[in-house]
Amino acid sequence: MYPEYEISQYRSAELIRQAEHERLVRETLRGRRAARREAAERTAEADSHIGRPRRHRFLRTV
Repeated sequence: MYPEYEISQYRSAELIRQAEHERLVRETLRGRRAARREAAERTAEADSHIGRPRRHRFLRTV
């Protein structure tokens, strides 16, 4: 009887550790995505105020 209980306790502790690790990974990825999003917004704002079009209006003739 005791070995089954110990195995159950060990398995429960392992599942809790695994869930905590997965939660930490998700939180880290969420933070990285947010940082990337903020950086993209800053560069988009900086690029939008340069005062010149991104593309030439007319194609070059050869």
